[in-house]
Amino acid sequence: MTCDPRVLRRPLLVGLIPAVWTVVLGLWGLSRQNSVWRDEAATWQVARRSTGDIVRMLEHVDVVHSLYYLCMHGLFAGFGPSTTVLRLPSVLAVAAAAACVALIGHRLAGAYVGLGAGLALGLLPAVQFYLQEGRPYALVAAGSAVSTLLLVNALRGRARKRTWAAYACAVLVCGWLNWLALLILPAHLMTLLWSRAPRGVRVRWAVAAGAATAGVLPLALFSLDQSGQVSWVPPLTWHMMIGPAILLAIGGLGGLLGRRTGTAERTGVAGPPDRTGRADRTDLAGPPDLAGPPDLANRAGRPGPAGTVEPPGPVTGSPSVAAVGLPLLAVPQLGLIGLSLVKPLFVDRYILFSLLGLALLMGALIGRAVDEVARRSRPAARCVLPVLVAVALVALLPQSLAKRSPASRVDDVLAAAERTRQLKHDGDGVLFIPAARRDTWLVTPDAFTGTRDIALAETPEESGTLKGVEASPARVRAAMLAQRRILLVTDATGVARPTRGRRDRTKAEVLATHFTLVSDERIRGRRVAVYERLAPTGRG
Repeated sequence: MTCDPRVLRRPLLVGLIPAVWTVVLGLWGLSRQNSVWRDEAATWQVARRSTGDIVRMLEHVDVVHSLYYLCMHGLFAGFGPSTTVLRLPSVLAVAAAAACVALIGHRLAGAYVGLGAGLALGLLPAVQFYLQEGRPYALVAAGSAVSTLLLVNALRGRARKRTWAAYACAVLVCGWLNWLALLILPAHLMTLLWSRAPRGVRVRWAVAAGAATAGVLPLALFSLDQSGQVSWVPPLTWHMMIGPAILLAIGGLGGLLGRRTGTAERTGVAGPPDRTGRADRTDLAGPPDLAGPPDLANRAGRPGPAGTVEPPGPVTGSPSVAAVGLPLLAVPQLGLIGLSLVKPLFVDRYILFSLLGLALLMGALIGRAVDEVARRSRPAARCVLPVLVAVALVALLPQSLAKRSPASRVDDVLAAAERTRQLKHDGDGVLFIPAARRDTWLVTPDAFTGTRDIALAETPEESGTLKGVEASPARVRAAMLAQRRILLVTDATGVARPTRGRRDRTKAEVLATHFTLVSDERIRGRRVAVYERLAPTGRG
């Protein structure tokens, strides 16, 4: 298998191939053996509510994901709830991001760099994880890729008013999906400065960036009142920065070694001299303007000696791959670390879009490898990319399989619900410790038909919350003592955190004192236990 030069001459195919490749990776094991973990369960149960109930909930919790929840509500209403509907938007979003990354690499350094970057994105382990995740992080990555592609077009002299309007809209949508996506703006600013963009471009960028920020600012300010939602994020420690340090080292290496990538494609020197002694000017990937049509001054090349035409040089003001990729990788990572010094926020998924920069830099490395091989053998150079992708796919196969198994997530809501369905009896009471484990019922209510949630005072819809409002400890105690049989859904050992709330301590105390454990099963990170009432002993 080799890269057909006819394919590489067509920018559309350079973007399409990584997109199709990423969709295939995403559809592979999409259902994860019909499992849904707790974060996806939040999406599932909110998406099933009415629009009014969702808006009421956003006033109290999760406003940062408001746009995503409303979009998923529309999809669930149109196609019904399922793991496919839950995760397919993420698959398509990463596919769009891969296409954009490929086009960026193609325009900056040639088709091999673009193809390499687009194919590499879908293989990154973290991307494979969120590729099949029913959460908004893949959509943020797609919007970030679109905005970066628009910025590159602007730097290459192709910007019109609608380009900057589209850029502002892309950043705005990203911010409404997660306002931490605004960290892409300082990354783009660094690209502008690195590339020595003309003043007019910088001014137009500032206007577009300011408009997008102004549109996201109300959401960011409102979400500060709900900051308790991220209270579980631990304070920043040195060992948490090992991952970012490794990514930055790989990215820096890609920027350093790939700085001359695309030379063969721009100059047409793709192989050794032919039999006549003339240098072979046939580009590996097609015509000299493979990286994208240059500006009018360079489109046709310059007249050379003896009436020949020299190949066109790079577009004036066009940024390098490093100028785009390194800031895109480094600035969000360092920015989130800086924010985490003020309030713990460092969670890698919040800046998944920074891996777009890593993919671009990996594409530069691949392009450099192609250039080096091309100096010796043009046919061999066409095999470099397929071989590298095949080797990476095989090397990452264990990780790829692991990320498509239920064990890749901390728990499985559907498995616990199915076991509850098998163990329940009509009239059973049900308890959830902590109350957030009520998502088992909210995602699969039919599994609990015939039972009663004995601690619940207000449903999630009535209270505008994710988990509902439970009764006072005294009322919970009385309701438990009125039951002959109770089903408990909680976290498995190793997943469970210490019971802190008074209500949950009351539940545990009454079960230990007045009930006997008759069944206790641990399944995929959750525990489903059955308790039966002890014979009365005259005590309260």
